[in-house]
Amino acid sequence: QVQLVESGGGLVQPGGSLRLSCAASESIAFIDRMGWYRQAPDKERELVAEISYTGSTTYADSVTGRFTIFKDNAKNTLILQMIGLKPEDTAVYYCNAVPPDHPRFGSWGRGTQVTVSW
Repeated sequence: QVQLVESGGGLVQPGGSLRLSCAASESIAFIDRMGWYRQAPDKERELVAEISYTGSTTYADSVTGRFTIFKDNAKNTLILQMIGLKPEDTAVYYCNAVPPDHPRFGSWGRGTQVTVSW
């Protein structure tokens, strides 16, 4: 099964930027849809951005215009570029297939914590 390792999170001030990476243990180029999810404290996990194997993208309304999802297929890596971060973006961010039940992905990764605060 494909292992997914998220990284790049951290503490950032409101208005700041972060670049999250999701390193996959094998190619994700031909997975129909890959996405970034997040889970804030006391909330359910939600999908914030997705990308199809053709490169088309979709974003949650809350992040449209601020987040960009893309792939580096040569490095088996999924990226989430985040700008204009807000406190409400604080969450643990995960990558996975969309929906997150693809047979190649057995479990969620550990995620990476994003905290937007002064």
